[in-house]
Amino acid sequence: MAKKYIDVMDTTFRDGFQSVFGGRVLMNDFFPAVEAAKEAGITHFEFGGGARFQSLFFYLQENAFEMMDKFREIVGPEANLQTLARGINTVMLDTGSRELVEMHAKMFAKHGVSTIRNFDALNDVQNLEYSAECIKKYGLNHEVVVTLMDLPPGCEGAHDVPFYEKTLRNILDAGVPYDSICFKDASGTSSPQKVFETIKMARKLVGEDTHIRLHTHETAGVSVACYLAALEAGADGIDLAASPVSGGTSQPDILTMMHAVKGKGYDLGGLELEKVLKYQEVLNNCLKDYFMPPEATQVSPLIPFSPMPGGALTANTQMMRDNGTLDRFPEVIKAMREVVEKGGYGTSVTPVSQFYWQQAYANVMFGPWKQIAPGYGKMVLGYFGKTPVEPDSEIIKLASEKLKLEPTSENPLDIADRDEKKTFVYWENRLKEENIEATEENIFIAAACDEKGIAFLKGDGPLSVRKNDDSTCENDKECVVGENKGMSNATGNYTVVVDGQKFNVTVAEGNADIQVTPATEAPAASSAPAPAGGTEIPATVAGNVWKMNIKVGDTVKKGDVVAILEAMKMEIDVEAPCDGTISAILANPSDPVEEGQAIATIS
Repeated sequence: MAKKYIDVMDTTFRDGFQSVFGGRVLMNDFFPAVEAAKEAGITHFEFGGGARFQSLFFYLQENAFEMMDKFREIVGPEANLQTLARGINTVMLDTGSRELVEMHAKMFAKHGVSTIRNFDALNDVQNLEYSAECIKKYGLNHEVVVTLMDLPPGCEGAHDVPFYEKTLRNILDAGVPYDSICFKDASGTSSPQKVFETIKMARKLVGEDTHIRLHTHETAGVSVACYLAALEAGADGIDLAASPVSGGTSQPDILTMMHAVKGKGYDLGGLELEKVLKYQEVLNNCLKDYFMPPEATQVSPLIPFSPMPGGALTANTQMMRDNGTLDRFPEVIKAMREVVEKGGYGTSVTPVSQFYWQQAYANVMFGPWKQIAPGYGKMVLGYFGKTPVEPDSEIIKLASEKLKLEPTSENPLDIADRDEKKTFVYWENRLKEENIEATEENIFIAAACDEKGIAFLKGDGPLSVRKNDDSTCENDKECVVGENKGMSNATGNYTVVVDGQKFNVTVAEGNADIQVTPATEAPAASSAPAPAGGTEIPATVAGNVWKMNIKVGDTVKKGDVVAILEAMKMEIDVEAPCDGTISAILANPSDPVEEGQAIATIS
């Protein structure tokens, strides 16, 4: 009896890179591996979209459209090249207007895409309708998605088989055009039995002729079992990656899955063992100079309790490395459980996973619910669509107060269409102001990446690549070595903590005498006027100054928001520690600041 052919999409160059390196791999470093993958017989690739769109502009100073064009040249015209889109967010930082959602489909069709996998993290089908129309309008295959995860223990009301059946029925009833269906578990937390029952349910609903596939991650350690369950239930395709960007936070390895189906009636993409081995050998050589974060190779048994997607986990831990807060990672993961419970059970996949992460990070760094991450707050208030269940009423109230927004049930596209910054004309004029050519590609880059997109187009963006040693960084404008960021020749004064006690230390080159003294504690916050000597307003975390709300001479009250920092992709308020008058401004917008660094003084 002939084996059932299973379509294998190779996620190495999109989700693999995102899950292991936070997307930070230069195109000329990995293109030889693309050629090797082609020689190995792989014809279906995930090669762009999702966070791998922005990461090229933010960190690599490469044009994603140029990368996509070159990728297509290597693999040829017949390969199925697939990207990832987030419904009405597409690949943007925020909800797009109808104009920008359509531009996404147009630009991606122009630059070599065959298929767009399209999901909404809230499983709000309204958020898929218009983007699906645009994808089909420009001649692309539309792979519609139902997003999966497991809820933390004790939670119920969504993310079971009846919930997924309701979501799929809503897609069918709404007439959303599609060419295939994907069940996508970005956190890898769904149990094999739930996967089996979900695929069985879907097959019954859509019939035998519809292509159904499963996407998951190895983060929680059950991905191979879930893929086997999906195949047994009738799935037609699965997603795999190649070593060294397989397993751990990424997809299961191609070779691992080939081994897992030995003796079963499945042909995984017609792939041959020796050819895949050769491909992986080339890929390993291409990536040998890149720093491999240890958490990217690990399976975490805690992930089902606090679902964190593999594709977001390493991006966040890399940012924590850069901010000097990686030691708080276990606390943030633990804090995510409450954030998910109170947030309405949106699926832990971008952008919702980032909202969860930002809110958990804020809860750890500043105290539970002392700050509301803007994305998380807007989600519980309804600005991204309807959450699977109603968020906690107290959190809705708190978000409304902190963000000064009322809850809404309006279509997010209608809200976006009224936003001037989400129009073609706005970004066309913005490019003209900067003397940048206003091509459609450049307009979309600016709209998708905001000021970081403008910085890229002007050639002002920083290159941030993390490699293993100095010798591999010779041609990089900014190349971080291993775990460290900018600590070579880092002479100066620092505060360190040893066994909970703070010390001031001076770091100097050579054999200089290094002085160590107990650190002076910052003065306690008081509602009384500041002493005559002045009180410093410290940065609450390491990051960049996004906005200063004050100027010298302004009168402030304790608790007033005097500045906003940008860190971990979130906006963080800096509050006045006491009443008084601003006597000095010590930092400017876009300046990098360390935690505790004075940004202004009150007298």
